[in-house]
Amino acid sequence: MTTHLTTTELHTIRDWLRFAVSQFENSDIFYGHGTDNSYDEAVWLIMSALHLPMETLNNFLDARLTKPERDKLAQFIEQRITQHTPTAYLLKEAWLQGFKFYVDERVLIPRSFIAELLANDLSPWIEFPEMIESAADICTGSGCLGVLLANSFPNAAIDVIDISQDAIDVCNINIANYGLENQVTAIKSDMFSALKDENHVCKKYDIIISNPPYVDAPSMAVLPAEYQNEPQLALGSGTAGLDHTHTLLREAANYLNDDGILIVEIGHNREALEAAYPNTMFNWLETSSGNEFVFLLTKDQLN
Repeated sequence: MTTHLTTTELHTIRDWLRFAVSQFENSDIFYGHGTDNSYDEAVWLIMSALHLPMETLNNFLDARLTKPERDKLAQFIEQRITQHTPTAYLLKEAWLQGFKFYVDERVLIPRSFIAELLANDLSPWIEFPEMIESAADICTGSGCLGVLLANSFPNAAIDVIDISQDAIDVCNINIANYGLENQVTAIKSDMFSALKDENHVCKKYDIIISNPPYVDAPSMAVLPAEYQNEPQLALGSGTAGLDHTHTLLREAANYLNDDGILIVEIGHNREALEAAYPNTMFNWLETSSGNEFVFLLTKDQLN
């Protein structure tokens, strides 16, 4: 593909959409950061790059592009194919449960089954969302789940926690974009380490959620290039993919109120987790892909 060809022979959004789909189909790019096919990927890339609402595609199919717009699309398509840069990074945006988040290469691209559960305010485990006063998201990345927590529990003070200062900086962008500075606080911390005062008194929460790194070592070695372009710190978690989950299970009870709950996403590690904790009765939560990816434990079950 040459930029000269694309900027001189492709004029309308219809032209560019056909071209992008053809290029994607003829490449080895991997989907999984918001779409699962070449057409949806192309629509997302083109419409967002042109700052047009996705649902207006049919209105603009025959709209002609300016030269700067054509140059931008040519660059984005080339980067997507040759560098395997995820479209979310090219556009600096990702979507989760209808919420738009700023993302860049400093953070993992948002994707979490916990977001589905927050869409229902964690029902039936939380009966009265308005009574939740505090919640935390450990290993928050972009802060996306913290924003969703704030939406589900408007009376709760929310802490979003990450070890990476880069992630905290991105969190603060998303917090500001949603005007949540008075409700959501980003805290730089290695898991729970900064959530206690000088007297070692732990902060307490009604809800702790976490979508921590959980990719095991064998899987890390064969990740598609798109995932290798994400922060590796946010993906891998030791040989079995459970290092961060061990910390959560060991320490979370100290940071939960008496009726508090812990919700953790663990990827495909259910069998390994249950083998490691044969005496723990995990509550496996139903998601769009089944009940093997997210567990819930009450404080009593953690003690």
